[in-house]
Amino acid sequence: MRKDRLYLYTFLAITILFVVIGGVAAKYFVQLSAEQMLDTKLISSKREAKEVALLVGSLFEAEMSKEKIREQVQQSIQNTHNSTSFVSIMDWSGNRVCYPDITLVGTSISKETSEGFTMNSEINPSDFYELITNNPTSNQKEIVSLTPVPNSDWIVAAYANTGKIASRLKNIRNRFYTIFSIMGFVIVLSSVITVRLIGSLYEKQLERKNEALETEVIGLAKLNSDLGEYQKRVSENLSMQRQLPPQQQTKEKTSAKETGKKRILTYLRNELLSVAIDEIAYIYTENTITYVVDFNGKKSTTNSSLDELYSGLDSSFFYRANRQFIIAISAIEKIIRYGNNQLKIVVSPNSEVDIIIGKNKAAEFKQWLNL
Repeated sequence: MRKDRLYLYTFLAITILFVVIGGVAAKYFVQLSAEQMLDTKLISSKREAKEVALLVGSLFEAEMSKEKIREQVQQSIQNTHNSTSFVSIMDWSGNRVCYPDITLVGTSISKETSEGFTMNSEINPSDFYELITNNPTSNQKEIVSLTPVPNSDWIVAAYANTGKIASRLKNIRNRFYTIFSIMGFVIVLSSVITVRLIGSLYEKQLERKNEALETEVIGLAKLNSDLGEYQKRVSENLSMQRQLPPQQQTKEKTSAKETGKKRILTYLRNELLSVAIDEIAYIYTENTITYVVDFNGKKSTTNSSLDELYSGLDSSFFYRANRQFIIAISAIEKIIRYGNNQLKIVVSPNSEVDIIIGKNKAAEFKQWLNL
């Protein structure tokens, strides 16, 4: 249930981010595309007006009558005012000479919003886009270019039908947002599926790690249990030896001498100190000095190396943990996991230096505890 809620929150978060970021980006791209289209439309309208002006000028140059030219031009542009752009002809006083809507021929353009448009005026695509978006329902015809007809007093006016252009921009916008919505749905859905797949893989990996950790914890628990049993056996053996008759104890001591030393000669400051083997908790080296620590925490030094000392100790009671430490079985308090397949030995009295058994010796140490 918690996982499903997490995936739901992930889906909502990705959706909100996509809508917010994508909405701003979509608005920008729609405007950019619209302005490019309007720029193309303005350029083509100006070019059309110039071509019509040159064509009509050539007719005047051929000394064709003005009335005949007007009839031909009127016939050519008849009913073109319903398209996105068209041209008309007017005289210098602003009266329409030729216009796609024949009913407006002879009327003045003074009442139109474009009446202030001059011959050298230029309309910006951004301003044109703002004009259209601010009046999307308007069916107004805006003059975008004026070109004089050579050899006459006529002017060719290029018009833009803002209503038709607004309708076309609306279609473009709707198509863009439709594609954007489909892409958004696919992106959000694929993102959620990807997150879920990654989450599943992570969960499986985590489960494997947990299983390995559980196995290791069980192994450590068994190892500490074996440690307790081994320490108990050692303690029982020592107690049994103390309860033997003197003659039998002498035989046991003689047998022990054959297997190892009973005391180590150490130095405490300038004083010689003899430390019994069964009183040693651990032995370690630091800065080329060998220290012997007993169960009371008393620390003394010896001139012997760890190798020399370990060769004279009973391997049933002492273990060479690493190059730096020899530990007594009775001094081990617990064994904990350390690093990658390594073991950390906690001893009493506490050691200032961590006692680490590497992964290469871990199996040997476990086997030693099972003796």
